[in-house]
Amino acid sequence: MPDEGPARTERDGSPRLFDSPDRRDGHVYVMLDDVSLAVRVALATGRPLLLRGDPGSGKSSLAPSIALRRGWRYYEHVVTSRTQATDLLWTYDHVRRLSDAQVRAPGHPLVDHRYVTPGPLWWAFAPRSAARADDPRPDRRHREDPFHKINETRSPHHAVVLIDEIDKAEPDMPNSLLVPLGSNEFTVAETGEQVRKERASSAAGDAENRHLVIITTNEERELPQAFLRRCVVAWLPQPDSGRLVRIAQEHFTQYDGGFTETDRELAEKLAEELKNARATAKKQGLRPPSTAEYLDALRACRSIGISPDDERWDLLQRLVLLKPQQPDE
Repeated sequence: MPDEGPARTERDGSPRLFDSPDRRDGHVYVMLDDVSLAVRVALATGRPLLLRGDPGSGKSSLAPSIALRRGWRYYEHVVTSRTQATDLLWTYDHVRRLSDAQVRAPGHPLVDHRYVTPGPLWWAFAPRSAARADDPRPDRRHREDPFHKINETRSPHHAVVLIDEIDKAEPDMPNSLLVPLGSNEFTVAETGEQVRKERASSAAGDAENRHLVIITTNEERELPQAFLRRCVVAWLPQPDSGRLVRIAQEHFTQYDGGFTETDRELAEKLAEELKNARATAKKQGLRPPSTAEYLDALRACRSIGISPDDERWDLLQRLVLLKPQQPDE
C-alpha cells in the first residue's frame, strides 16, 4: 500500500476523516446576513428557528456551526414518519421492562426510571437532570450524554438542538411540541418526573436566550399554522455562483489542505454548469442538484482531472448532478 503520510486532525484533536463527505462538525458554514439576523431574533425571543428551503440549501448544517462558534453543547434528532413528539423529550423501553418483569425475583419491584432515556430537548434544557448528576440514590444510575465527545468541553449552560426534517413526521407531531418548547418543561408520563429548564450560574449571563432550537423542513408537508405562529421562520435560498465558490473555498481549505487558483477557476466553471444543470433538471422534472452535489462534482473533477470541456463531463453530470428518479423504460 502507498504511504499516505501522517494523519491530519480536526481542531479538537480528533482524526480527520477524509472518507466522510457529509460532515456535521460545524467547521464550515458560509452564513447569509439574513440568516444571521434570524438566529439573533430566535435567541432574543426564545422561539424555535424554522428553516425552510430546498434540500441541499444548507439548513441542517447551520445548527452545528452555531454550536461550534459559540462553544455551546449540540444535540440533533432526524425526524422520520414514525417519530413522536415524546421522542425529542424521552423514550421509555417498554420491551425491556416487560422482559425484566418476567424474570424478576419476588420482592424485587421494577424501577421505572431505569427504562427512561432522555431525548435531545431534555439533555439541552436540563443536562444535570438528564444525567442524574444530582441524584445520589443507587437505583438512579448515571446516564451519559449521547453527544459527550462533542460536548465535554462546551458550555453546560447553553445548547443548540437540531430537529431535522420535521415535515417527515405525522401532521399532529409539530403541534405536540408547542407546550414543551414554549414552557421549557414537561412530565415523563411513565414515572411522573417533572423536567424543567435548569437555572444557569451567574457566569452564564442572561443577555439572550441560552438555548436555540433549529427546525428544518423540506416542504414535503404543510406545517400547522399554530406551529408556524410560534416559530421564527427563515428561508434559505440555493446558493448563487459566487456563494458556491466561496463555499468550495471554505471546504477545500478546511478539509483538503488548500484551495489554489486552479481550484478557483474550476469551481467557477462548475458553478456555472450547476446553474445549467438546475435549469435542465427543472425542465425534465428532476430534483435540482444541491450544494453537496456541487462539492462532490468539484472534488471528483479535481481528483480525476475532468473539466466541463472534457468529453467525460456529460457522464460525470449524470453520475453526480442530474440523477434520474427511475431508469427510462
